[in-house]
Amino acid sequence: MDFKIPPRVEGLRQDIGTFLEERAGDVERAVIKRGMANCLPELAELRGEVKARGWWCPQLPESHGGMGLSLSEFALVSEVIGRSLVGHYVFNCQAPDAGNMEILIEFGNERQQREFLAPVARGDARSCFSMTERDRPGSNPVWMETRAERDGDEFVINGQKWFTTAADGASFAIVMAITDPEAPPHRRASQIIVPCDTPGFRIVRNVPVVGHVGGDHDSHAEVAYEDCRVPVANLLGEQGAGFAIAQSRLGPGRIHHCMRWLGICARSFELLCRRAAERELAPGDPLGTRQIVQAWIAECRARIEAARWMVLHAAWKIEHEGAKAARVEVSMIKYFVADVLSEVIDRAIQVHGAAGLTDATPLASFYQGERAARIYDGPDEVHKMVVARQVLRQYGVDTRR
Repeated sequence: MDFKIPPRVEGLRQDIGTFLEERAGDVERAVIKRGMANCLPELAELRGEVKARGWWCPQLPESHGGMGLSLSEFALVSEVIGRSLVGHYVFNCQAPDAGNMEILIEFGNERQQREFLAPVARGDARSCFSMTERDRPGSNPVWMETRAERDGDEFVINGQKWFTTAADGASFAIVMAITDPEAPPHRRASQIIVPCDTPGFRIVRNVPVVGHVGGDHDSHAEVAYEDCRVPVANLLGEQGAGFAIAQSRLGPGRIHHCMRWLGICARSFELLCRRAAERELAPGDPLGTRQIVQAWIAECRARIEAARWMVLHAAWKIEHEGAKAARVEVSMIKYFVADVLSEVIDRAIQVHGAAGLTDATPLASFYQGERAARIYDGPDEVHKMVVARQVLRQYGVDTRR
């Protein structure tokens, strides 16, 4: 097996890493202090530089304005981009836009791609994905209350969603709603494109997360759909395919997330090691001489490496055998990498002491933004059940309930 990164991709990683170190640091610090919504001009300038360098939308095909990287290639690039708090946004490969672009390419018709995909791919607009409901568990995505009833050539949507990431400032939402409550559970829901200026689409509030309300892309909104009418022509894919479309975006989407998380791990680990080397407990007595800190460093290093190879293998399997064949691998990386992420950030903060909780480093922002990694895209517990059930079936255990 070849463990080398292709020279073209390695060169790209180095160039992007240098660019982010030289150009993104000041903007990142500004975002930490002032919030993303107050730093849009600076972010727009960086986005323009990324475009000029030919790095725009690395995850998209060239036919849609992207770099045309394969999933494995993008995974390696995403790891470097993920080192910066603003990296994925600056390269226009941020969630939920990246996932929305993917499903619009796969399931959208020509008009939908022209009207909704193209502006997001150009960076002229943003989108959001409206699925999670306050009174329904995310661990059971086929059970939801939001309804889209057909009335002639329109769908009338009623329901309440929350944690609709980046709804603040988005131009359209892709909403998951029940279109046929009598159908089998996995065929009841559809995905429908809803322009955010549609009467009946209302952002109730940005939900505070760990005390942070956020704004613009860096936000999670509660959204009300109140007799919200959109054309039936805004149906994405076929009616009843909502769950299948959602699943199709999750395989590559988890590769994106996990490699971004590993970029955060790498930067947090470097901060941990630097602090251990430079912080003295007494003159000539650095923190890194303590065995417990050495153990943390060893454990974090090993777990980061293990997680990295797990993700790259999952990406390889998706490319060569398809997302369905890689279902177990995708579930494993989701909970394993999320746990590694939590541990590495936590260890880095601990080594920094009280300073780790301040804006002196990006660690507090990493923790604030990424604790949710063990919850979104299906809580870790659900993915562990997927893996365990697959294993137990090989031993003759009927795990269906």
